[in-house]
Amino acid sequence: MTSDETPSPTGTDPQPEPRPAATSPSAGTASGESGGTPLLQPVDEAARHLARMLLRSAREGALGVLRPGDGFPAVSRTLLATDFSGRPIILVSALSLHARALAADPRCSLLVARSGKGDPLAHPRMTIFAEAVPIAPGGDAALADPGSDAALADPGGGDAAAVRERFLSRHPKAKLYVDFPDFRFLRLMPLGASLNGGFARAFELGATDIVDAPAGDLAAGAIRARDHMNEDHGDAIDTLAAMHGEDGTGWQIVTVDVRGFEIARGDRLARIEFGTSPTGEGGYRKAFVHLLRPPQPDVGAAG
Repeated sequence: MTSDETPSPTGTDPQPEPRPAATSPSAGTASGESGGTPLLQPVDEAARHLARMLLRSAREGALGVLRPGDGFPAVSRTLLATDFSGRPIILVSALSLHARALAADPRCSLLVARSGKGDPLAHPRMTIFAEAVPIAPGGDAALADPGSDAALADPGGGDAAAVRERFLSRHPKAKLYVDFPDFRFLRLMPLGASLNGGFARAFELGATDIVDAPAGDLAAGAIRARDHMNEDHGDAIDTLAAMHGEDGTGWQIVTVDVRGFEIARGDRLARIEFGTSPTGEGGYRKAFVHLLRPPQPDVGAAG
């Protein structure tokens, strides 16, 4: 996979300015502070939920990088998955422009959006500002600041084998080229995000609004729960799909995290969020049962 090269508009090949130390693009606004911009809305759980739904249900996104040599912005279409904490994962070829750009300067942005009828700008979209970190075959590359918002590392999402499994569950056709020597996985470490939920619904998010906190050994339980549901409860998955507005049968759960899961049928991918946390007693079984059998209202309490 190669990218077409285009000459600099000036006919020269100037060197880019030295890049500054990475800072969160939404610093000072993660808690809903407007930073002098009164049009921004306070970040609440509804905004965080929308951000998760946009990112974690996306099959692809628009990746923005800085072209080596002249620093001009370049945008590529890329397949997407997320790790157990919700950080974007991409698979790149070293032959591509965007891979070479990220090797020279890991700063990038990722646009994900929801499409629909009518005015495209009436539908939600989000731009994530991030730094790309290569995932070595034996595990994660070292993170400069493990305690920062951008480095919410967790055991379930940091293993190279787990990343590969999650990505290929979303994109099984990638098995044709994932093992080519020029391909590797990159994790996009969010620094912040700009969320537009529609008219007058603009938010500046921090990394912690997008990425889940470490969840210990829950990732292994998520895989077991997914496999059990797919093997023994396909009818229940179809029921959940129908309950959330999806048509047809034969849905499969492809990826699971602490807040919800993604289901796939053909080229269609959708996300469903749990109504109760899988942490604690009952685990994922409790969370799936709750979705299928939500608690009934206490009619005796009425009146």
